[in-house]
Amino acid sequence: MTITITEAAAKHVRNYLDNRGSGVGIRLGVRTSGCSGMAYVLEFADASEADDQIFEQHGVKVLVDPKSLLYLDGTELDYTREGLNEGFKFNNPNVKDACGCGESFNV
Repeated sequence: MTITITEAAAKHVRNYLDNRGSGVGIRLGVRTSGCSGMAYVLEFADASEADDQIFEQHGVKVLVDPKSLLYLDGTELDYTREGLNEGFKFNNPNVKDACGCGESFNV
């Protein structure tokens, strides 16, 4: 099982962690939400949990709990800019369907 992060996303995370002044990386997970069933959760991680899977690329650690990893295996975390919009993009090969607003998905 694996999670990858692009150089663009890693750079963005590193900048935020540097400005924040603390943190070991970012935590990626899923929660039940939205009209399609699940939504991504992305937050700063100040410490790792004993059962976390840790993936590190480009100097950034991505921490994932075992339950979420089942839905996130193979996901690439990217950071994109399209016109005036910018943000993280989840390229998840497990997604079977997503809601029209893009806030939730199902596998």
